Amino acid sequence: MLINKDIVADALQCLDAHPDFKVIRRIRPREMFNDAGGRALSLGVVVDTETTGVNHDKDAIIELGMVLFEYDPDTGSAYRVLGSFDQLEDPGFPIPPESIAVHGITDEMVAGRRIDDDAVSTFLAGVSLVIAHNSKFDRVFLEKRLPIFEALPWGCSFAQVDWREEGIGSAKLDYIAYQYGFFYEAHRAEGDCYALLEILQQRLPKSGELVMKSILNSLAQKSYQVFATGSPFETKDILKARGYRWDGDKKCWHHTVAGDDAIKAEVVWLKSHVYGGRSAKVEIEVQNCMSRFSNRIGNRAIKEI
Repeated sequence: MLINKDIVADALQCLDAHPDFKVIRRIRPREMFNDAGGRALSLGVVVDTETTGVNHDKDAIIELGMVLFEYDPDTGSAYRVLGSFDQLEDPGFPIPPESIAVHGITDEMVAGRRIDDDAVSTFLAGVSLVIAHNSKFDRVFLEKRLPIFEALPWGCSFAQVDWREEGIGSAKLDYIAYQYGFFYEAHRAEGDCYALLEILQQRLPKSGELVMKSILNSLAQKSYQVFATGSPFETKDILKARGYRWDGDKKCWHHTVAGDDAIKAEVVWLKSHVYGGRSAKVEIEVQNCMSRFSNRIGNRAIKEI
C-alpha cells in the first residue's frame, strides 16, 4: 500500500500540536548533528555493554557497542558521528536464561566470537571522554576485559545528571528517550549507544542545558566517598535515608558526594546527625574522572571531625 508522506507529515504535525497526544519517533543513527565551522573539537565515545549478568566478579561481557563522535568541550554540542563498533564475545560458559530474556543474545550467537582488542584500541585512538549510561556498571566490566579503558576519563549520564530535579521521574534510558519523544530497540549495545548520543544532545527540561554539557560540568569535580566509620547502630536509618549504603567488607555505611562544598557540608551533617556533635573519625576517598565509577581505589585518608 502506498503512503502519501505529505499526508502523514501533516497528520503528525496536528497530533504534535494537540495537548491530548504525544508523537513518539524511532531514533535513527545520525551522521551529523551540527556543522563544525572550523571549531576546535574533541573526540568522545559512547559505550554500552551487554553481559551474562550483573556480578563483576563472575559474569562477563558478551557484546560491546561504541559510537565515536566529535564534540565541543565548551558547549557539549556534538558534530560529526565518525563511526560505530559492535562485536560479540563468547564468555566461555552458558548465558543464563534470565540474561537472554533481557538482551536476546544466545549462546549460538556468541559461539567462537571474541572482541578484537586491537580494533578497540584503534577505535579509541584520540578519544578524550567515554560516556555510558550507568558507568559504574560498564566501566568495571570493561576495565576487567579491556584495560585500555583505565587510561580514559569517564562521564556518566545516569549519575551525573539530576533527572528527577529536571522533572524526569526515572533515569532509565528508554524512559528518558520516551520523555524526549523517541523510542528505540533497547538492550542491544550499539542501539543503546545511538540512543544515548541522541539524548546527550537534548536540552534538560528545567535548566535548558544540554545533557552533554551537564556531564562535562561534572568532569573536573572531585568525588568524595565518605565512610561513616564507627557510626552508632541507632543511626542506620538516618544514614540510609541520606543515601548511605552498607559496605559489608568494611562494616560501615558509605556515601558519595561531588565537589568541595558538598564534602564540607556532608562532614558537618555527619557530626551533627550521626555522631551527636562528638569528635569522630571518618574515612574519605577522593576520586576524579580517571578513576570515578571504577573499582580502583582512590586516595584515602582518615579525617577527624
